[in-house]
Amino acid sequence: MLQPWQTGRVIRIENETSSTKRFWIQVPEMERFDFKPGQFVTLDLPIHEQKNKRWRSYSIASWPDGSNVFELVIVLLEGGLGTEYLFNQVGVGSELTLRGPAGVFVLPEFIDRDLYFVCTGTGVAPFRSMAHYILENNVPHQHIYLIFGCRKFGDCLYGPELKELETKVASFHYIPTFSREEAGDHLVRTGYVHQVYEELCREKKELSGESAYRAHFFLCGWKNMIDEAKQRILALGYEKKDIHQELYG
Repeated sequence: MLQPWQTGRVIRIENETSSTKRFWIQVPEMERFDFKPGQFVTLDLPIHEQKNKRWRSYSIASWPDGSNVFELVIVLLEGGLGTEYLFNQVGVGSELTLRGPAGVFVLPEFIDRDLYFVCTGTGVAPFRSMAHYILENNVPHQHIYLIFGCRKFGDCLYGPELKELETKVASFHYIPTFSREEAGDHLVRTGYVHQVYEELCREKKELSGESAYRAHFFLCGWKNMIDEAKQRILALGYEKKDIHQELYG
Protein backbone atom coordinates (compact mmCIF):
# COMPACT_ATOMS: atom_id res chain seq x y z
CA MET A 1 0.00 0.00 0.00
CA LEU A 2 1.41 3.38 -1.02
CA GLN A 3 2.14 5.92 1.68
CA PRO A 4 0.42 9.32 1.41
CA TRP A 5 2.39 12.32 0.18
CA GLN A 6 3.76 14.48 2.98
CA THR A 7 5.72 17.70 3.33
CA GLY A 8 9.33 17.57 4.47
CA ARG A 9 11.47 20.55 5.41
CA VAL A 10 15.18 20.68 4.66
CA ILE A 11 16.90 21.59 7.94
CA ARG A 12 20.55 21.08 6.99
CA ILE A 13 22.72 20.63 3.88
CA GLU A 14 26.40 19.69 3.74
CA ASN A 15 28.81 19.00 0.90
CA GLU A 16 30.16 15.46 1.21
CA THR A 17 32.29 15.61 -1.95
CA SER A 18 32.62 18.07 -4.83
CA SER A 19 29.61 16.46 -6.53
CA THR A 20 27.68 15.01 -3.58
CA LYS A 21 25.49 16.67 -0.95
CA ARG A 22 23.91 15.43 2.26
CA PHE A 23 20.36 16.61 2.96
CA TRP A 24 18.70 16.35 6.37
CA ILE A 25 14.90 16.42 6.05
CA GLN A 26 12.39 16.80 8.85
CA VAL A 27 8.76 15.70 8.57
CA PRO A 28 7.00 18.17 10.94
CA GLU A 29 3.61 16.43 10.71
CA MET A 30 5.06 13.29 12.31
CA GLU A 31 6.41 12.81 15.81
CA ARG A 32 8.81 10.17 14.48
CA PHE A 33 9.66 9.02 10.99
CA ASP A 34 9.94 5.24 11.27
CA PHE A 35 11.55 3.13 8.57
CA LYS A 36 13.56 -0.03 8.10
CA PRO A 37 17.24 0.37 7.25
CA GLY A 38 17.58 -0.03 3.49
CA GLN A 39 14.28 1.60 2.57
CA PHE A 40 13.88 4.68 0.37
CA VAL A 41 11.73 7.77 0.00
CA THR A 42 10.33 9.24 -3.20
CA LEU A 43 10.44 12.99 -3.83
CA ASP A 44 7.92 14.76 -6.07
CA LEU A 45 9.98 17.57 -7.59
CA PRO A 46 8.54 20.45 -9.69
CA ILE A 47 10.59 19.57 -12.77
CA HIS A 48 7.97 18.21 -15.20
CA GLU A 49 4.25 18.34 -15.94
CA GLN A 50 3.85 14.55 -15.84
CA LYS A 51 3.80 13.10 -12.33
CA ASN A 52 5.90 10.02 -13.02
CA LYS A 53 8.61 12.21 -14.59
CA ARG A 54 8.82 14.31 -11.43
CA TRP A 55 9.44 11.44 -9.04
CA ARG A 56 12.95 10.61 -7.81
CA SER A 57 13.67 7.89 -5.25
CA TYR A 58 16.63 7.91 -2.85
CA SER A 59 17.74 5.43 -0.22
CA ILE A 60 17.75 6.75 3.33
CA ALA A 61 21.34 7.16 4.49
CA SER A 62 20.59 7.57 8.20
CA TRP A 63 19.20 4.97 10.59
CA PRO A 64 16.02 5.00 12.71
CA ASP A 65 16.65 7.04 15.87
CA GLY A 66 13.12 7.82 17.07
CA SER A 67 13.11 11.33 15.56
CA ASN A 68 11.23 12.78 12.59
CA VAL A 69 14.47 13.57 10.70
CA PHE A 70 16.20 11.46 8.07
CA GLU A 71 19.20 11.96 5.79
CA LEU A 72 19.70 11.55 2.05
CA VAL A 73 23.03 11.59 0.20
CA ILE A 74 22.66 12.64 -3.44
CA VAL A 75 25.15 12.90 -6.29
CA LEU A 76 24.79 15.56 -8.97
CA LEU A 77 24.15 13.91 -12.32
CA GLU A 78 25.06 15.88 -15.42
CA GLY A 79 21.82 16.73 -17.22
CA GLY A 80 19.76 15.19 -14.41
CA LEU A 81 16.72 17.40 -13.86
CA GLY A 82 16.09 16.04 -10.37
CA THR A 83 19.57 16.44 -8.94
CA GLU A 84 20.11 19.80 -10.64
CA TYR A 85 16.93 21.07 -8.97
CA LEU A 86 18.01 19.74 -5.57
CA PHE A 87 21.51 21.19 -5.87
CA ASN A 88 20.55 24.58 -7.34
CA GLN A 89 17.06 25.36 -6.08
CA VAL A 90 16.82 23.71 -2.65
CA GLY A 91 18.28 25.29 0.48
CA VAL A 92 17.82 25.14 4.24
CA GLY A 93 14.15 25.90 4.90
CA SER A 94 12.94 24.58 1.53
CA GLU A 95 9.94 22.26 1.55
CA LEU A 96 9.86 18.99 -0.39
CA THR A 97 6.90 16.77 -1.18
CA LEU A 98 7.78 13.19 -0.30
CA ARG A 99 6.33 9.73 0.09
CA GLY A 100 7.68 6.79 2.03
CA PRO A 101 9.34 4.91 3.44
CA ALA A 102 9.08 2.08 0.94
CA GLY A 103 11.07 -0.85 -0.39
CA VAL A 104 11.96 -4.43 0.53
CA PHE A 105 15.76 -4.06 0.37
CA VAL A 106 16.02 -4.67 4.11
CA LEU A 107 17.88 -6.88 6.55
CA PRO A 108 16.75 -10.46 7.20
CA GLU A 109 14.77 -10.97 10.39
CA PHE A 110 17.54 -13.16 11.81
CA ILE A 111 21.14 -12.46 10.82
CA ASP A 112 22.58 -15.95 11.09
CA ARG A 113 25.42 -15.58 8.58
CA ASP A 114 28.00 -13.04 7.43
CA LEU A 115 26.74 -9.99 5.56
CA TYR A 116 28.47 -8.64 2.47
CA PHE A 117 27.41 -5.08 1.62
CA VAL A 118 28.75 -4.41 -1.89
CA CYS A 119 28.25 -0.94 -3.31
CA THR A 120 29.40 1.85 -5.58
CA GLY A 121 28.76 5.59 -5.31
CA THR A 122 25.72 6.67 -3.32
CA GLY A 123 24.81 2.98 -3.12
CA VAL A 124 26.61 3.13 0.22
CA ALA A 125 23.57 4.93 1.72
CA PRO A 126 21.42 1.90 2.70
CA PHE A 127 24.48 0.06 4.03
CA ARG A 128 25.47 2.96 6.27
CA SER A 129 21.92 2.80 7.62
CA MET A 130 21.99 -0.98 8.11
CA ALA A 131 25.43 -1.11 9.73
CA HIS A 132 24.74 1.64 12.25
CA TYR A 133 21.34 0.18 13.07
CA ILE A 134 22.77 -3.28 13.74
CA LEU A 135 25.69 -2.02 15.81
CA GLU A 136 23.88 0.68 17.81
CA ASN A 137 20.96 -1.60 18.69
CA ASN A 138 23.11 -4.66 19.48
CA VAL A 139 21.25 -6.75 16.90
CA PRO A 140 22.73 -10.29 16.98
CA HIS A 141 24.90 -10.71 13.89
CA GLN A 142 27.98 -12.32 12.43
CA HIS A 143 30.62 -10.37 10.50
CA ILE A 144 29.71 -7.38 8.31
CA TYR A 145 31.87 -6.57 5.28
CA LEU A 146 31.13 -3.20 3.67
CA ILE A 147 32.92 -3.27 0.31
CA PHE A 148 32.76 0.16 -1.30
CA GLY A 149 33.92 0.69 -4.88
CA CYS A 150 35.15 4.21 -5.67
CA ARG A 151 37.05 5.73 -8.56
CA LYS A 152 39.24 8.22 -6.67
CA PHE A 153 40.06 8.83 -3.01
CA GLY A 154 37.82 11.90 -3.02
CA ASP A 155 34.78 9.80 -3.99
CA CYS A 156 34.76 7.85 -0.72
CA LEU A 157 31.48 8.89 0.91
CA TYR A 158 31.42 8.73 4.73
CA GLY A 159 35.01 7.43 4.63
CA PRO A 160 36.31 8.76 7.99
CA GLU A 161 33.08 7.79 9.76
CA LEU A 162 33.08 4.20 8.48
CA LYS A 163 36.79 3.80 9.13
CA GLU A 164 36.29 4.94 12.73
CA LEU A 165 33.37 2.54 13.11
CA GLU A 166 35.64 -0.32 12.04
CA THR A 167 38.14 0.54 14.79
CA LYS A 168 35.39 0.43 17.41
CA VAL A 169 33.54 -2.74 16.39
CA ALA A 170 35.47 -5.96 15.74
CA SER A 171 32.70 -7.51 13.65
CA PHE A 172 32.50 -4.59 11.21
CA HIS A 173 34.94 -4.50 8.30
CA TYR A 174 35.13 -1.44 6.04
CA ILE A 175 36.91 -2.15 2.74
CA PRO A 176 37.00 0.67 0.18
CA THR A 177 38.67 -0.14 -3.14
CA PHE A 178 39.71 2.42 -5.74
CA SER A 179 39.59 1.72 -9.48
CA ARG A 180 41.47 4.82 -10.68
CA GLU A 181 44.21 5.19 -8.10
CA GLU A 182 47.72 3.76 -8.09
CA ALA A 183 48.57 1.02 -5.59
CA GLY A 184 51.17 3.06 -3.71
CA ASP A 185 50.00 2.53 -0.14
CA HIS A 186 49.78 -1.08 1.05
CA LEU A 187 46.91 -0.08 3.33
CA VAL A 188 44.81 1.00 0.34
CA ARG A 189 43.14 -1.45 -2.03
CA THR A 190 42.92 -0.69 -5.71
CA GLY A 191 40.76 -2.38 -8.31
CA TYR A 192 37.11 -3.36 -8.25
CA VAL A 193 34.73 -4.69 -5.60
CA HIS A 194 34.47 -8.16 -7.15
CA GLN A 195 38.01 -9.23 -6.28
CA VAL A 196 37.40 -8.28 -2.65
CA TYR A 197 34.37 -10.46 -1.89
CA GLU A 198 35.74 -13.34 -3.98
CA GLU A 199 38.98 -13.34 -1.96
CA LEU A 200 37.12 -13.12 1.35
CA CYS A 201 34.74 -15.96 0.50
CA ARG A 202 37.58 -18.23 -0.63
CA GLU A 203 39.55 -17.48 2.54
CA LYS A 204 36.51 -18.14 4.72
CA LYS A 205 35.86 -21.48 3.01
CA GLU A 206 39.48 -22.53 3.52
CA LEU A 207 39.56 -21.47 7.17
CA SER A 208 36.27 -23.17 8.02
CA GLY A 209 37.01 -26.25 5.98
CA GLU A 210 33.48 -26.04 4.68
CA SER A 211 32.64 -25.96 0.99
CA ALA A 212 29.34 -24.24 1.78
CA TYR A 213 30.38 -21.06 3.62
CA ARG A 214 27.06 -19.27 4.18
CA ALA A 215 26.58 -15.56 3.55
CA HIS A 216 24.07 -12.91 2.53
CA PHE A 217 25.07 -10.59 -0.31
CA PHE A 218 23.47 -7.16 -0.56
CA LEU A 219 24.26 -5.23 -3.75
CA CYS A 220 23.53 -1.56 -4.34
CA GLY A 221 24.80 0.65 -7.15
CA TRP A 222 24.86 0.86 -10.92
CA LYS A 223 23.50 -1.92 -13.12
CA ASN A 224 26.85 -3.06 -14.56
CA MET A 225 28.30 -3.68 -11.11
CA ILE A 226 25.23 -5.53 -9.90
CA ASP A 227 24.96 -7.73 -13.02
CA GLU A 228 28.62 -8.75 -12.79
CA ALA A 229 28.42 -9.32 -9.04
CA LYS A 230 25.42 -11.62 -9.39
CA GLN A 231 27.23 -13.75 -11.98
CA ARG A 232 30.38 -13.98 -9.87
CA ILE A 233 28.54 -14.78 -6.64
CA LEU A 234 26.57 -17.55 -8.33
CA ALA A 235 29.86 -18.88 -9.75
CA LEU A 236 31.17 -19.07 -6.16
CA GLY A 237 28.43 -21.59 -5.46
CA TYR A 238 25.78 -19.39 -3.89
CA GLU A 239 22.09 -19.38 -4.80
CA LYS A 240 19.91 -16.57 -6.08
CA LYS A 241 18.13 -16.42 -2.72
CA ASP A 242 21.44 -15.41 -1.10
CA ILE A 243 21.59 -12.25 -3.23
CA HIS A 244 19.60 -9.08 -2.55
CA GLN A 245 19.83 -6.04 -4.82
CA GLU A 246 18.85 -2.39 -5.16
CA LEU A 247 19.48 -0.82 -8.56
CA TYR A 248 20.49 2.81 -9.10
CA GLY A 249 20.02 4.69 -12.34
